[in-house]
Amino acid sequence: MKAVEYEGGQHLVMGNREPVTPGSSGVRIRVAYGGICGTDLHLVHGAMDHRVTLPHVMGHEMSGVIESVGQEVTRFHPGDHVTVMPLLPCDSCPTCHSGYRHICPNLRFMGIETPGAFQELWTVPESVVYPLPSDLPLRLGALVEPLAVACHDVRRSELQRGEYVVVLGGGPIGALIAMVVRSRGARVLVAEINPYRLSLLKSLGIDVIDPGQTDISESVLADTGGRGADVVFEVTSSTLGAKLMTDLARPRGRIVVVAIFPAPPPVDLHRVFWRELQIRGTRVYEPEDFREAIQIAASSAQPLEKLISEEFPLEQLGEAISHLKGGGGVMKVLIQCDPLAGN
Repeated sequence: MKAVEYEGGQHLVMGNREPVTPGSSGVRIRVAYGGICGTDLHLVHGAMDHRVTLPHVMGHEMSGVIESVGQEVTRFHPGDHVTVMPLLPCDSCPTCHSGYRHICPNLRFMGIETPGAFQELWTVPESVVYPLPSDLPLRLGALVEPLAVACHDVRRSELQRGEYVVVLGGGPIGALIAMVVRSRGARVLVAEINPYRLSLLKSLGIDVIDPGQTDISESVLADTGGRGADVVFEVTSSTLGAKLMTDLARPRGRIVVVAIFPAPPPVDLHRVFWRELQIRGTRVYEPEDFREAIQIAASSAQPLEKLISEEFPLEQLGEAISHLKGGGGVMKVLIQCDPLAGN
């Protein structure tokens, strides 16, 4: 089978691997689509070389069709449409025993610590496989994993219907958070500086603002009668985002830190004290978030299809990553891993 391997030094190569035979509780999936994530960009830049074993197959956002299963697998059968929740907790530490397996300190993330989805056939444990409705296009099935991130972020915010929300950052995750917020009956404003993403979000009926052109603090105060935002999601990983998140929140407002900051940013803790703000971390997702993401995708209530900017074949993964790094007119890029898996 074909697989794209990261060899270090920002070098990707198309290679051939022997498909892994499923063990007794394993599932082998013919991968239809894989999504390129910011994590994949960091990996190719070498920022995660300490976590991978070279040569490495990356990728964790995916959809596919089951090709074969182990003899003890009863929930799935060949031909089923599926996706994967790519988390492998240790199940033996105090965090796992407390029910927080997704933030296990020994967590292995599939596509980083273990081989990922940018290959034609991917063999995984049955425990990480989730069924997709057969009528859900597999292209949209590849968006379930990032959509589950958004579902988890919004759940962590304890959002209430009618609240006012600001999302700092209008990339794929920010856009998905805005969609989930909107589906919960709350008002949402997305701050973004990329003209293409601003235009796309606006075309989806989402209110947007360019903080480089308009004073966002003044705008939020005007929108809320001087009160401020009930919830602020920080999705930019930027120093400006870390500043704005405390500027925009109302007294006793909630701040949800979604982005991964490469270095600790300055945060106005005096304002946190003065306004009794709540700052909440959020990381990946839990099973209920995956189930909700599948329901949202299957409902067709949100225009997920419009977030897909381009598709590339598996052998052009390197070009796709370069295209995505260039920014500009791009939102979500998918890789068609095996055309035999269908659409």
